[in-house]
Amino acid sequence: MEEKDQKQLLKERDKLSLKLGYLQRVMKDYNVPVMILFEGVHASGKGRLANELLISLDPRYTKFYATHTPTEVERRKPFLWQYFTHTPSHQEFTIFYRSWYSLYSAIKNNPALYDAYEDPEVLLEEMKSFEKTLVDDGTELLKFYVHIDEDKQKANIQRMYDNPRTMWKAQEYDRDNDASYKKEMDALLAKEEDSWVHIHYKNRFDTVNEVMSLVVERLEKRVKKEKKRVEEGKENNDGFFDGSFKNILKDHDEEEELSKSAYNEKLDKLQKEVRDIQYTLYEKKIPLILVYEGWDAAGKGGNIKRVVRQLDPTGYEINTTAAPTDLEFKHHYLWRFWRQVPKTGHISIYDRSWYGRVMVERVEGFATNKDVRRAYGEINDFEKSLTNFGAIVIKFFIHISKEEQLKRFEARQEDEDKVWKITDEDWRNREKWSAYEEAINDMLDKTSTEYAPWTVINGNNKRFARIEALETIIKVCTERFFDKRFTDS
Repeated sequence: MEEKDQKQLLKERDKLSLKLGYLQRVMKDYNVPVMILFEGVHASGKGRLANELLISLDPRYTKFYATHTPTEVERRKPFLWQYFTHTPSHQEFTIFYRSWYSLYSAIKNNPALYDAYEDPEVLLEEMKSFEKTLVDDGTELLKFYVHIDEDKQKANIQRMYDNPRTMWKAQEYDRDNDASYKKEMDALLAKEEDSWVHIHYKNRFDTVNEVMSLVVERLEKRVKKEKKRVEEGKENNDGFFDGSFKNILKDHDEEEELSKSAYNEKLDKLQKEVRDIQYTLYEKKIPLILVYEGWDAAGKGGNIKRVVRQLDPTGYEINTTAAPTDLEFKHHYLWRFWRQVPKTGHISIYDRSWYGRVMVERVEGFATNKDVRRAYGEINDFEKSLTNFGAIVIKFFIHISKEEQLKRFEARQEDEDKVWKITDEDWRNREKWSAYEEAINDMLDKTSTEYAPWTVINGNNKRFARIEALETIIKVCTERFFDKRFTDS
């Protein structure tokens, strides 16, 4: 290439770099997260292309993530854990050097990498759902696959060998794994042709400018779309509650009785059984996720205390879900829950959970109607990812009557040891009982699945609710231990 041509291309690159930096600032103002993926065979130029983008971007709002052979910690988490937890906030760019596609290919080539997955093919649907979840939430996703001629690839590898400081990179090259990766990626690209941008690496100067031009073009289109969205205004949430819903709660209105003597007789025995369940979960490397939702003052906290009373504290964690922090609010609403997913053999208990999206955020208008309707499928996909990994997901909704709630509210106000539990917000929520009733019934109807069903418990009698929860945990876990599909795990 002539020196003059190089200078022209470098000038073009500098202009593109300035434009890219400007567009990043605009995207930040519009709260649009950006994810850029680079896939391709070994020594195809992915690293150089990623680095040129990084140089152009503001490092305060840019992250880089390189897919690698899973660590022991990562292997004890679901497949998508390391990726969802590294997704950008609504004001960031994240560049992925290889991605979930590379990890899927590696698992296909060596299933022992993630022995929790009997059939790696289930991961394809998870990958598809993962991308859809992020794009639907507003993420701008660009996927580049970098092609390179075999002769150029060999030349690049040889240059690494010839330099003592890069020899280690050349030694990482595994012809068989590279061929296997290419075969898997060719099959995936054929299925998802429209979602990928193909780059044919020619030389450093031309190819860098091509990639930067494509990124700039995509971001400029997105900026126009955001300007139009702002001009049109926010979505109107009126009319979301129309009173037409499948009333599932009414089937659990009848109060169940349990005497104090019968309760005391059962409680200690069941708690010891749950402790044995915990040991078996650890031995079999099965994660257990317990989700508690319910009306205010339904007794969720007391129920959880009875579940963990005799457990080994090193093997469980209680996650109390409050309003999102500033950092959490800047991410997809599931981001904080992906970070809390238990590793194999451990228990995570959620005192309120991701279901706030379709309850409090729906009722209070913190999420748009479109957001809420979309959330049902996103939550089902999330829980499917957990159960694909081998987790047991048990979801409790503690149901009490409006009269019982009032009785408990008044009792709390009169008890100096419990008055802190009652707030003005509790009373405001009570005034919206009908709206919450509709939201809860829709939630139960749309997110009770074969792999993660809801268990609705009448909690007017706290003793009954506690025993019912303990018995359900024991029953579901015991059935799993003796399920032939999992007995070898």
